[in-house]
Amino acid sequence: MEPLLLVGLDELETTELRRRLDRPVLAFETLPRIRVDRGRLLVEHPNFMNHFVAVERVAFHAIFEDDFDFLTALALWGGPCLPGARGMMDLRLRLPGLIRALAVTRFGDLARGYADRGTTVTTDGDGPLVAKWGNWHCGEDKARFDGSWTASVPTLFEEFVEGEAVRIVLVGDRSWQVRMAGEGWLRSIHDPGAAFMPIDLELLDDARRLAEHFGLRTVGVDYMVTPDDGRYLLEVNHVPNVTVFPEVREAYIDLVVRWADEPASV
Repeated sequence: MEPLLLVGLDELETTELRRRLDRPVLAFETLPRIRVDRGRLLVEHPNFMNHFVAVERVAFHAIFEDDFDFLTALALWGGPCLPGARGMMDLRLRLPGLIRALAVTRFGDLARGYADRGTTVTTDGDGPLVAKWGNWHCGEDKARFDGSWTASVPTLFEEFVEGEAVRIVLVGDRSWQVRMAGEGWLRSIHDPGAAFMPIDLELLDDARRLAEHFGLRTVGVDYMVTPDDGRYLLEVNHVPNVTVFPEVREAYIDLVVRWADEPASV
């Protein structure tokens, strides 16, 4: 039996999966070197430089600054990948990922724009805007402004709306809604005040449609819910955090164990 490749998981999760999986495991906290060769995925062995071994399937759970080509290679390979190589590739870059998601969501009415480096955007008295740049997907590279903003890099702009930031988290067939928290206008699932809340069934349905469209077994979909019940898609997280809440972590570990025993064609 060829090994299962784990990429990006912390040692605690890797240790538990090694204990529960009835198969060999190769685990890397950072990106390993890989090759795709005649339909096989080969990874450099952690103990032997330039020695590559074939792996049967990959569970990828991390965001690295330079992982886009790695995800693209997994999609080229086309083998069993959790949560889904093509979906991770399609959503990894901020702007094209958002455009793809807006074609699917029911809640894509937030006004948005774009500015190239060196160009200036003004709010014209219509209220604040939020600037988002880069592809880090971890709550960084964002700024709210009222007045003018000169982009130093290609930048996405969207209308700033007051409301409650929530995330629908899907792990296999399990689902939760999280009220994100934080000081100031930025909200995060990592803030100590973040907590589960009753699920909005329309948001849940929308998140499931997005997950199905992108072929992802795990996903985190962020929305803004306004006091007048307006709902707006903010972002689709192709690799959502699964360690903040114990319930989500256990569901993820269970999913990996079940998925590892599924037929290779799944």
